[in-house]
Amino acid sequence: MAERSKIEWTDATWNPVTGCTKITSGCDHCYAERFAERFRGVSGHPFENGFDLTLRPKRLAEPLRWKAPRMIFVNSMSDLFHKDLPWPYIDRVFATMEAADWHIFQVLTKRSSIMRDYLRSRYGSGIVPSHIWCGVSVEDERSASRVEHLRQAPANVRFLSAEPLLGPVGSIHLADIAWVIAGGESGPRARPMDISWVRQLRDSCASQKIPFFFKQWGGFRPKAGGRELDGRTWDEFPDHIRQRALI
Repeated sequence: MAERSKIEWTDATWNPVTGCTKITSGCDHCYAERFAERFRGVSGHPFENGFDLTLRPKRLAEPLRWKAPRMIFVNSMSDLFHKDLPWPYIDRVFATMEAADWHIFQVLTKRSSIMRDYLRSRYGSGIVPSHIWCGVSVEDERSASRVEHLRQAPANVRFLSAEPLLGPVGSIHLADIAWVIAGGESGPRARPMDISWVRQLRDSCASQKIPFFFKQWGGFRPKAGGRELDGRTWDEFPDHIRQRALI
């Protein structure tokens, strides 16, 4: 686990799995792949095998040893619902999250139907504990079907990440969604983000009373374009965080 994260909407990262494969245009310039592949072939390095899908069982207990409450982004270097991940291993990840209930865990995926099916299987007629937030990435209107998969999952707290935002998401229905994050792509081949796409999403959140967090404009470096939208920063969080005094 990283004790501090540079990601503005979380406190720390935890990677019981690393590596992934690309399934959508939002994956094209993956920051995690770019980082991991720099170390492929470096003997003894954690990313000696680059961005190949890798289970990290020695990391499973890390959150249990971290006693101060944190918001923890789960698998910043992978996707917990990759089709090649065995469900018994995902069970072990969830067992840790369920036990470490003084933290907030933020689980984000592009494989929304697998997440929905897994959560239905694990919790049956029950519901995911409120300290485990379940989210999906939505980069444009074509990927908006993931929101419906998320809504079909027995999650207590649901959130969306529109990052990298590559096009307008359209008239998106945010019922049962607790939080929306948006941001532009960063890196050497970053694709530009139109201000109208961000405004549309922000205005949808405002009209439906959903907290909106604008992470960055992006560019060659993540902070290159700053974080202001229409003259201010947007750092809204769900009330659940305030109630637990985590901010």
